Amino acid sequence: MQLWTWKTAQAHSFLTCDLIPMAHGFFTQHSYPLGPEDLVAAIANRDSPPVAVYRVQQVHSGDVLRTTEIERVALAGLPQLEDGSLAPFPLADGIVTKQPGQSVWTCSADCTPALVTDVKTGQVAAVHAGWRGTAQKILPAAVSKMRADGSALADLRVALGPAIDGSVYQVKRAVAAEVGATVLPADQAFSEDEAIAHLLSIETPPLLNDPDEGRVRLDVRRINQMQLVQMGLDEECIAIAPHCTYQEPENFFSYRRTQEKKVQWAGIIST
Repeated sequence: MQLWTWKTAQAHSFLTCDLIPMAHGFFTQHSYPLGPEDLVAAIANRDSPPVAVYRVQQVHSGDVLRTTEIERVALAGLPQLEDGSLAPFPLADGIVTKQPGQSVWTCSADCTPALVTDVKTGQVAAVHAGWRGTAQKILPAAVSKMRADGSALADLRVALGPAIDGSVYQVKRAVAAEVGATVLPADQAFSEDEAIAHLLSIETPPLLNDPDEGRVRLDVRRINQMQLVQMGLDEECIAIAPHCTYQEPENFFSYRRTQEKKVQWAGIIST
């Protein structure tokens, strides 16, 4: 079954997932440097969509904000960054809607952009899940906020968009063990070597061996999928895009490939 489809609207190409019934899209490098305010019309397929657009200043955290929380932070005064300047948006790496007609966005350039939707209530979320956020279980945190607002696990659908593929994402063993610990049996204690050996041995492993000493290959999207399944989501309700930002320079920026701080946008509109 074809789950992923390329579409073009408003002169922009973007990827969509059949699991997600709401207007949404994972954009390519060709839409850079436009922001979500410019791209929302493309996914809505109309000129002036009557939606409020929400985004955050991503900091590789495990923090998820509701749109109402973003509004409160903006009114109270935006936070200060490490260099002393004011952040342009509240600091977080995930956003959950609180009412219809809201559009939430995330950006990435190797990290996993995740869009979540409740097919019954229309509530949606956008999450930036790099290895640090994944180690903090940011996607389960977003799902937990949706459940607290009335969503049922059986009604959730998740699309994990283009990101660096596990077959080429080389990381230190300590990083792999830290991220992998989130899906290991909670009733057992694992050393770093034991954790990596266990993760390498399971069916559809999230880790692969690497020829360099002290390194392995990490599949961040697979870890996110495993976290959600362990929460109780059906694996068939989670789709992983068949696209790698690192291996597809014609479509995507990759920080690992070029060391450039440029991004792809991914967004979704609540109904």
